Amino acid sequence: MSEPVFTPAHRQASTLYLPPGPWPTVLDCLCERFNAIPREQWLDRIARGRVLDGEGNPIAVDLAYREGLRIHYFREVPNETVIPVQETILYADEHLVVADKPHFLPVTPAGEYVEQTLLRRLIRTLDNPDLVPLHRIDRHTAGLVLFSANKQTRSAYQALFPTRQIEKRYEAIARALPELEFPRVHKTRLVDGEPFFRMQEGEGQSNTETRIEVCEKNGELWRYGLYPVTGKKHQLRVHMAALGAGICNDPFYPEVIKDAVDDYDKPLKLLAQGLRFVDPVSGQERFFESRITLDW
Repeated sequence: MSEPVFTPAHRQASTLYLPPGPWPTVLDCLCERFNAIPREQWLDRIARGRVLDGEGNPIAVDLAYREGLRIHYFREVPNETVIPVQETILYADEHLVVADKPHFLPVTPAGEYVEQTLLRRLIRTLDNPDLVPLHRIDRHTAGLVLFSANKQTRSAYQALFPTRQIEKRYEAIARALPELEFPRVHKTRLVDGEPFFRMQEGEGQSNTETRIEVCEKNGELWRYGLYPVTGKKHQLRVHMAALGAGICNDPFYPEVIKDAVDDYDKPLKLLAQGLRFVDPVSGQERFFESRITLDW
């Protein structure tokens, strides 16, 4: 089978290989597999050419179901809420893009956010549908995010993270901890927590490590420099909360703030502030700093 030839917009589609099942049409399969989406909405997407076959062509509403058939579809969120923050592109060449992500903006589509994500915004701005994030930071966290701009060199940049060839520096503002000695290294085992979106420290061999130092003192609040050696979900937020200094304005740690809504005047005081690495393509040392600052 030949590879599909997509337009730039098509490359933003999600892909599904149809599973085993008894459905007479692709439409029937989609309706049952994604039962939160009404049949009328799938009919509307098909009518607008928003569901494609393996060749990148819009499917017919009566296309016969076949196990293993490759289908591409566009995620849509009706009346998606605009996130009133603006990202900044700090660097861009044919291989690499470095962006400064503001608080509250997701990196990639998920849940109620599709177009209001850093990835989709950059694809539109740079007219490059091949952009792929090389790592992630939380929606509530601000700061640096690296993107691969060229699939031919992508694997070289992706290898920087699991092989720990990239130095990451974060800043956080949290309660003062005069009873502890700094700098210090915090190693623990992170496991899934409750509710499902949280992490927690558990028993067993450590799988996370963060070096923590004090950068500035301001009464009851300190500015901390955080250097994660590993990159687990919510690692820095959990580690600071475990030390007794949950990061300011954190809606998840140490306790979940019930029914919390985004307050743009009170962002999480956590910033991906610096990245340093040797560029695997050019061989040059790269150092990027966020232009965002955390105020007290």
